[in-house]
Amino acid sequence: MATVSGVILTRQASDRLQDPATTKASLELWLATAQGPVRLIYDAVAPSFFLLKQDQATAAALFKQHHLHGWWRATRLSSFDSEPLVACCFESLTRRQQALELLQQHRLEVLEGDIRHVDAVLMQHGITFGVAASGRLVRHSGYSELRAEQLMPCDDIPALRWVSLDLECAADGSLYSIAIKENSGARACVLMIGSQRDVMTDVPIEWVADEKQLLLQLTTTLQRWDPDLILGWNVVNFDFRLLLQRAERHRIKPYWGRGGAQARWREGKIAGNGQVLIPGRVVVDGISSLKSASWQFDSYSLQAVAQQLLQRGKLIDGDLDRQAEITRLYHQDPVALARYNLEDCQLVLEIFAHCNLIDFVCLRAQLTGLELDRYGGSVAAFGNLYIPRLHQRGYVAPKLGRIQGAPSPGGYVMDSCPGFYRHVLVLDFKSLYPSIIRTFLIDPLGLVLGLQQPAELHGKSTVPGMLGAQFLRDDPILPSLIARLWQQRDLAKQQRDSARSQALKILMNSFYGVLGSTGCRFFDPRLASSITLRGQWIMQESGRWIEQQGRQLIYGDTDSLFVWLGDDIDTSQAETIGQGLAAGVTAWWQQRLAEEFALQSCLELQFERHYQRFLMPTIRGTELGSKKRYAGLVQQEGAERMVFKGLETVRSDWTELAKQFQQGLYWRIFHDEDPAEFIRRFVCDTREGKLDHWLVYRKRLRRRLDEYQKTMPPHVKAARLADEAEQERSGPLTARRHEIRYLITTQGAEPLEYRQHPIDYEHYIDKQLRPVAEAILPFIGRRFDEWADEQLSLF
Repeated sequence: MATVSGVILTRQASDRLQDPATTKASLELWLATAQGPVRLIYDAVAPSFFLLKQDQATAAALFKQHHLHGWWRATRLSSFDSEPLVACCFESLTRRQQALELLQQHRLEVLEGDIRHVDAVLMQHGITFGVAASGRLVRHSGYSELRAEQLMPCDDIPALRWVSLDLECAADGSLYSIAIKENSGARACVLMIGSQRDVMTDVPIEWVADEKQLLLQLTTTLQRWDPDLILGWNVVNFDFRLLLQRAERHRIKPYWGRGGAQARWREGKIAGNGQVLIPGRVVVDGISSLKSASWQFDSYSLQAVAQQLLQRGKLIDGDLDRQAEITRLYHQDPVALARYNLEDCQLVLEIFAHCNLIDFVCLRAQLTGLELDRYGGSVAAFGNLYIPRLHQRGYVAPKLGRIQGAPSPGGYVMDSCPGFYRHVLVLDFKSLYPSIIRTFLIDPLGLVLGLQQPAELHGKSTVPGMLGAQFLRDDPILPSLIARLWQQRDLAKQQRDSARSQALKILMNSFYGVLGSTGCRFFDPRLASSITLRGQWIMQESGRWIEQQGRQLIYGDTDSLFVWLGDDIDTSQAETIGQGLAAGVTAWWQQRLAEEFALQSCLELQFERHYQRFLMPTIRGTELGSKKRYAGLVQQEGAERMVFKGLETVRSDWTELAKQFQQGLYWRIFHDEDPAEFIRRFVCDTREGKLDHWLVYRKRLRRRLDEYQKTMPPHVKAARLADEAEQERSGPLTARRHEIRYLITTQGAEPLEYRQHPIDYEHYIDKQLRPVAEAILPFIGRRFDEWADEQLSLF
């Protein structure tokens, strides 16, 4: 008997032949362990689902009629309607699926039948990422195989090995080269089609004869280097999708997995998105990982992200026709192409290190039970955490769609008081929605049980929610779960573990969205509304308390309150007042909730920021105050900086021209400088073409170009022109365009690389500079037209 411990890289369940007449459901988990990769096989748990006990006889008759053999297992579990349940078990996944379809055809209610067997087993054992197992261990070449008899959760995360992969190809998708580099830097190579074996170069190139040999050499390299993770940039939906397509074209089996397993492609629900499945290895995409960790960029291209984070970019200039340059290099200077290919791998490795993304994706898996390469998945993560605790309380999760209703209202957003202010404080509730869940005991099971309480006990044994909700006070699941995660996050902050802190924050904040999603089996309008409507009430009441202290509230948004202190105050006084208001509101809620609801308040208002100057603009063309749009000047660690929210500087659909103009203009006005000469010079330089490098629009294309039928937005027109130009130059396109860079010319939008007509400078002055200026100039009694067109000021 041997024992191993490690983390789950890949997981699947399948039916395995036990003898010539019997198949049995079995789990295959590939683990990364300190002793190397382990293929774990576990078949001790039969596939099952739950059925109402009252339907057992009917179901048994149907199974007998259709020759579906299984067995019943008695349980002490109940449905949310307090109906007793029985477990329906089968030897194989095939029979379980046949039984599910049969029962659904006869409209018998099945519970938890939509949970994958592998996920159900892991939840049953309390396993999310780390696992310890004991059983019979057999050594194989390159890995070990464990026939497990017992599974247990484990918190140890061994050191993982990863490589970065990037390929270069022609416009028609035929491959030129594949670069691979280890995270340790010990090994790197570029597999390249060609015959220049005698060329002396510092780039580690392995030359191959043709595309078929290139793919075969990739298999050899992956098996020899044996990474746990394969990183890349759009590596799933471009690199691996294309590699699998080319392998199929050459009738090559992609034996890229451990144990000689084949890679497979699984098409996603959204066109153009899929998943590559490589047993024993995980393909981790850089773009998806950044988004999952809440990193935000105007553009998620490797060039843009590398320049912003690493202050350097790709070796081929982004303003060139990159595909044409790649093709030219392949034919004329393949060593330079290999160097470019390998540098892209290096950029990916450095971005992952800079953003601590490997730690983040591992911790997310450890916290939620999601696969390493699953992004988003908030509903699944909630189920992984909540359902095992629900079973411990004697209940089974309800079916999807059990409760119908409209989504809950959003957070509190107060009508703003537009103006140009000195000394504005921002007071922010710490994790408001998780705090509300903890404080008011909001819980899916607690709601079901609370509504079953006699009316005379409402308020005593329950806490009132919104829309008639009542939540049982006795040991609710979700508030306890959040309290545990909260403590872990506070500890992570103390230890300066930013990856863990961020993963915990994202997880806690996702719970509200999950409960408000109709795609969640626990959806109930009373749950989400008891969070958002309670949040609105808390914000409004907190604002009233602040105003009763003689302070003026000028704006409120979801969990933040903006307080104007007036002009006659200094920075130290402002911060003292901010700390006092935050502590006062926090203490007031503790007393009020204890008296009115007999609850212990977890609400904590914090002093977030002091703006020395603050602009709350109007909605364009009106005198009404805007929402979620403002700017201010703050001082931190002895240095001044500007903060923009919802304005042009932080919006990806505005040009760099507008952003540079806004930052320069606001800086001058925030410091009481006359902006006249700055505006005049900026307008003049724009008209004279001196700022052309700032005029480029960048726009993502969320749909295929042929799906735009009724309207033709500028970016779509530019993208179509670009596709037409590239088809004339290089032939049919092989991949869908996801982003376009374009300019506005005298003939409308044209792609940057294929512009045919002069730039329309008046468009940029009127549509990019004017809106920026008109948001702030009226507050100092000036007009943009004073400098945009000198003639207008004569009338």
